[in-house]
Amino acid sequence: MAQDTDFTLQCGYLELDLSRPVVMGILNVTPDSFYDGGKYTNIESAIIHAEQMVEQGAAIIDIGGASTRPGAEQPTAEEEWSRLRPILEEVRGVFPSVPVSVDTWRGEIAKRAVECGANIVNDISGGTMDPEMFAHVARLNVPYVCMHIKGTPGNMQENPQYDNVVDEVRNYFTQKLAALSRAGVQDVILDPGFGFGKDVHHNYALMKNLPEFAAFGKPLLVGVSRKSMITRLLDVRKDDALNGTTALHMVALERGANILRVHDVKEAVECIRIYEMCR
Repeated sequence: MAQDTDFTLQCGYLELDLSRPVVMGILNVTPDSFYDGGKYTNIESAIIHAEQMVEQGAAIIDIGGASTRPGAEQPTAEEEWSRLRPILEEVRGVFPSVPVSVDTWRGEIAKRAVECGANIVNDISGGTMDPEMFAHVARLNVPYVCMHIKGTPGNMQENPQYDNVVDEVRNYFTQKLAALSRAGVQDVILDPGFGFGKDVHHNYALMKNLPEFAAFGKPLLVGVSRKSMITRLLDVRKDDALNGTTALHMVALERGANILRVHDVKEAVECIRIYEMCR
């Protein structure tokens, strides 16, 4: 069962209350993300989608300007920023009371985004793709999502191997938390990185053992929305993976998840409400 927690994170001028689970709504402003690439690349469509997610109960909007799907080629920093900046500025202006997360592995992009109004840095690489990331986040003094990845988006799904995936991710978090503490980063959110250098069996081993990561005493983020651990197991398309996503969300909540990162906000919020009524 989920652990009782009382996390409150200071996100710049906003506070994020994690005493109950919350939903992080995904706003990909990329042409090539695995599920919704190309849908929200202009300001009008992005704001309409962000407004819908906020109305449906999203507590955080996560904006990404570089696809991290398996095999994705990474844009240059300037390409990433040119996608992010106008939409980040608009979202920040339209929704001043909603924490905004920037999904980037580049420390310089994290710096620009926070200066532009972002409240959280969400790094799929846990600092492995930019050794300056921890120093940037420490200076920015915002919460940091530290995710586990094996390899890079370009090669992470090329037959990933582990002696024991749960032990490896646990050890990774132990090392990263120590390094983040040395760097002066105060608030850390842990993400096991479902689908990032893991096959279907690795992903479900992590889900079964999620309480081991909640035991670090840090907020736990779970991102499984419409991923291959669902589509391959159930033999369905991404468009037909919402039911499987919701089922996994309930499992994640039971095992200690504090934040669900999702494409479908309404369904995830409903899942949390039902979960809370059953506790």
